[in-house]
Amino acid sequence: MAKIKMSKKAASIDMTAMCDVAFLLLTFFILTATAKVPEPISVDTPNSTVKTKLPETNLVTITVGKGKENMFVDIKGRELRKTTLELMGQKYGVTFTDAEKEQFALMESFGVPIQNMSQIINMKSADRNKQGLQPGVPYDSINSPNTENNQLKDWIYTARQANIELGNDKELNFAIKGDAKLEYPKVKIVMDIFQDQKINTFDLVTGLRGENF
Repeated sequence: MAKIKMSKKAASIDMTAMCDVAFLLLTFFILTATAKVPEPISVDTPNSTVKTKLPETNLVTITVGKGKENMFVDIKGRELRKTTLELMGQKYGVTFTDAEKEQFALMESFGVPIQNMSQIINMKSADRNKQGLQPGVPYDSINSPNTENNQLKDWIYTARQANIELGNDKELNFAIKGDAKLEYPKVKIVMDIFQDQKINTFDLVTGLRGENF
């Protein structure tokens, strides 16, 4: 008996549905992703296996640069930032417009004397965050005779004061972000300021590394 030969046809798979799913996922990730905001200072944080996440609001982070780079301050929470700026302006006799206060509330970390803050606020974000433009917030050791210009201490104090004036029940959180190659005495200055203001609990910002390292 003769064998019946089956005709061979090329198999095809409709990829339309898979392409639709891929584009939907891509759109989802783009819309939900948070862009990394450029910072005026580059810091290579030390590695750690700790995975504790810092709070999104009511947080003050002091970034300590290495070498000749100085202290930078970042205050999380728009109303907290605005109120802190107003209190610092009152303390140092510097006036800010409502527009400047609103723009300051949208900024990230900053590192200039309060007297030069308006100049930084009125810059475009790309220009403001150029490394080397901001010299850092003036600071001195607690034991230094020049403590009247310790603006870092005043930013920390007024941020706590602003947190109270806004009626927040929780204590303000603090964190120190330093470079991995940073010398300890510079970090100790920040820790001494914390201790002087009875801030006994704060976080150290680190980068995540594998547990097998």
